Amino acid sequence: MTDITNDLPKSHPSRIDLLALSIKRERLAAGLSLTELAKRAGVAKSTLSQLESGIGNPSIETLWSLAMAMGLQVTRFFEQPQQPLRVIRANEGMTTYAETANYAATLLADCPAGVQRDIYRLKVQPGEVRLSQPHPPGTVEHVVLCSGSARIGPASGPVLLNAGDYISYLANVPHVFEALEADTTAVMVIEHS
Repeated sequence: MTDITNDLPKSHPSRIDLLALSIKRERLAAGLSLTELAKRAGVAKSTLSQLESGIGNPSIETLWSLAMAMGLQVTRFFEQPQQPLRVIRANEGMTTYAETANYAATLLADCPAGVQRDIYRLKVQPGEVRLSQPHPPGTVEHVVLCSGSARIGPASGPVLLNAGDYISYLANVPHVFEALEADTTAVMVIEHS
């Protein structure tokens, strides 16, 4: 297996740098040359080379073609190591755009293999804080705040979120949801083995 982590800049890598690294990692794992992957995906070799060098911003269609040519889900290009807490503000995240439509998709979290997810729509009022006891090890909660504002996350350090913000956290510790505005709404996904 080839180690390509040295291809990244030593400072904090940009989202494009991480995407470039992921594309190259998956191509090498599939045992494909630049030429072969470009041919299978119907993408110019120069375009693929630029993407792997962190130059350019690929469209959803280009990423989809590359993933399909390697037999992958497109979300594999966005996989990052699991973090105990992750917050993505409403105007942040790895966003890809369609070539021919006014369409943008921001991946907030991909589903690890062998994991199940339950999805909930929440409507919460200010007042008493919702304190949840620890779930089994490996449980992760994902919350997208749809309206209002709230403090959400581990009881030891909840994060203030506003409409459009996203948070994920390990739920094997006490955790809270405190609505700060009337009729605060959210979508919560609980992921467990």
